[in-house]
Amino acid sequence: MRKKVAVVTGGAGFIGSHLCDKLVDEGFKVICLDNFITSGVSNIRHLLKLRDFTLIKHNVCDYIDIAGRVDYILHFASPASPQDYLEFPIPTLKVGSLGTHNALGLARKKKAVFILASTSEVYGDPLEHPQRESYWGNVNPVGVRSCYDEAKRFSEAITMAYRRVHRLDTKIVRIFNTYGPRMRLNDGRVVPNFIYQAINGKPVTVYGDGSQSRSFCYISDLIGGIYKLALSGVNGPVNLGNTHEFTIMELARLVLKLTKTKSRVIFKPLMDDDPKQRKPDISRAKKTLRWEPRIELEKGLRRTIDWFKGNPDPKSGKA
Repeated sequence: MRKKVAVVTGGAGFIGSHLCDKLVDEGFKVICLDNFITSGVSNIRHLLKLRDFTLIKHNVCDYIDIAGRVDYILHFASPASPQDYLEFPIPTLKVGSLGTHNALGLARKKKAVFILASTSEVYGDPLEHPQRESYWGNVNPVGVRSCYDEAKRFSEAITMAYRRVHRLDTKIVRIFNTYGPRMRLNDGRVVPNFIYQAINGKPVTVYGDGSQSRSFCYISDLIGGIYKLALSGVNGPVNLGNTHEFTIMELARLVLKLTKTKSRVIFKPLMDDDPKQRKPDISRAKKTLRWEPRIELEKGLRRTIDWFKGNPDPKSGKA
């Protein structure tokens, strides 16, 4: 029986590498495309020796040519943390536009199922809470975060255009805050920031007064939802995330407790356009995919802290 072939763009990244693991474990042949702008070979080194895994170093903003049959294309290429897309705003916009266009073109050529990794950032600083897929968002189109927000909003728009015009089988997943092993300790996101600072005895930095809230989904839960969506007849968009909401101060206190550090919390001014609340309504995922997250924050943080302690280099994850 012929194995299904899946192309994963951004496959060496945090989420992409775990997705490659899942697909290989499920019997797929996986082709990983990555240019390593914010990721590293270390995330996929364990896969390189496998016959069913192929790594191609490639910038998906350039034309994509894959020989042979392809059944699924999972487009996960993009800088994804504020630190990264503020450093690389133009590449972020290009991968969301040109990269998505090229990945969709490959899907059309191969008659493959196309899965787009979108984000809760399409909701901006939401005026609706929790956020449902029907909510159109509150996004600043010229703010410092707009390079990421608008790139993802465009990628959703062109994905839907290919679906309507070319009858392509497309699926959109809107990913909410996700954490776990293989995040870069210095990538600027709140979970690795707090853990890195705490395990190294540095002050834990909270922006604003810490009252802004987030919901945190462990990586294995997210990957399970993405896999279910890929194989389903559901097109989306579909929110995937955890619905248990925590303030940033609550997260900071929990990290301090679990790391048993003597670090103290310090406060800095809130970053521009930082959302005050972020929590998904996952009713659609529950109903159509029979999916909901299972890993509680404390359990997931313990696993993540243990992994980070074994990868002390703040550049961990880079090529």
